[in-house]
This record gives sequence, structure tokens and C-alpha cells, in this order.
Amino acid sequence: MNEKHIQQVLEIEKQAKEIHEAAQKEAQQMPVKAEQDAQSLIEKAKVDAQQEARQMVSKVQADDNSARILSEAEEKNRQFEAAAMSNFDRAVAFVIDRVVGKE
Repeated sequence: MNEKHIQQVLEIEKQAKEIHEAAQKEAQQMPVKAEQDAQSLIEKAKVDAQQEARQMVSKVQADDNSARILSEAEEKNRQFEAAAMSNFDRAVAFVIDRVVGKE
């Protein structure tokens, strides 16, 4: 072989060694990166779960408030109906008295 071919072979070996070292370094960093990615995913899942839990609690509280308000409205409606019936009975008695001529 001549000098030029020897230099090319040495250069190729040097590049191969650099590629091999870079691959080893990357391989060593992969578990660390995988652990970091996993921790990041776990943290995101926790944050998402907490947010969803807060939304669910808020919805339940809103539903409870709605149920309480509806119950109070129904009770007031019953009271108004009872008062209306009482007034209706008095109004009918008043009209009957007027027709009969008691007043």
C-alpha cells in the first residue's frame, strides 16, 4: 500500500472510533433521558389528575348547590300554592257571600 491509502485507512479508523465513542456516550445517556422523560410524564399525569379532580369536585359542589336551590324553590312554590289556595277559598267565599247578598 502506498502512503495515501494508509492515511485513508487511518482516517477511516479514526472516524469509526469517534462514531463508536459517540454511540457509547449516547447509549449511556439513554437511561438517564428515559428516566427524566418518565418523571416528566408522571408529573404531567399527576397535574392532569389533580386538575380533573378539582373540576369534578367543583362540578359536584355546583350540582349540590343546584339541588339545594331547586329544593328551596320547590318549597317556596309549595308555600305559594298553599297561600294561593287559602286566598282562593276566601275569594270564593267572598263572591258567594256577595251573590247571596250577605254583604
